[in-house]
Amino acid sequence: MLNEEQILEAYKRIGKNIAKARKERKISQLALSLEIGYKSVSLVSFAEICLNGAHFNITHLFQISIILNVPLIELLDGVQDIIDMGKIEQLSN
Repeated sequence: MLNEEQILEAYKRIGKNIAKARKERKISQLALSLEIGYKSVSLVSFAEICLNGAHFNITHLFQISIILNVPLIELLDGVQDIIDMGKIEQLSN
């Protein structure tokens, strides 16, 4: 099982991946926020850096994948490494 620190690291990794994909497509945080149904930039800006524990949920990930035309797996890039590290730590305890 992942601990809170590892889960937070996974959220940060996902946020970084989304920010990268969004910037590569020259889409602003506000434009992405509006596309996923929010009227302000807060969710996207906070979740991209996991500010105050803000993070994207699975519905957001599905929507963002479609909006940015990015495979979902690309948004999750690096998360499996975090999961694997959690498994290794669990086995060593």
